Amino acid sequence: MKLLSASILAVTLLAGCASMSSMMADTPTKTSDGVLVGPDGKSLYTFNRDTANSGKSVCNAACAKLWPALPVAATAKPMGGYTIIVRDDATQQWAYKGSPLYYYANDAKAGDRTGDNFNNAWKLARP
Repeated sequence: MKLLSASILAVTLLAGCASMSSMMADTPTKTSDGVLVGPDGKSLYTFNRDTANSGKSVCNAACAKLWPALPVAATAKPMGGYTIIVRDDATQQWAYKGSPLYYYANDAKAGDRTGDNFNNAWKLARP
């Protein structure tokens, strides 16, 4: 009987972990080495010309080609410190603690951080 109870407990715990894991997959970012990264593992940045909590991004058109927005899935909802802003082109972008989040187009792979301090205006996003 004890073996059966232990087995049921183990299965229940594993199911709970799997459930938590799938919930975490809905989070728009992860943290790696102290910075926020997107689902692809690439570094995320904030722009000091954006006004926090304004619900807007000032990086549009040519700027957005070099600094693409962290996009929002159609079914996503704001959570915790994450909010959703609507860009000038009507697409949606994730913001963290009120600051829009961006990738840097010249970061070729996960772990690259080449956009940090670009033009003294772009900073790695941190939790």
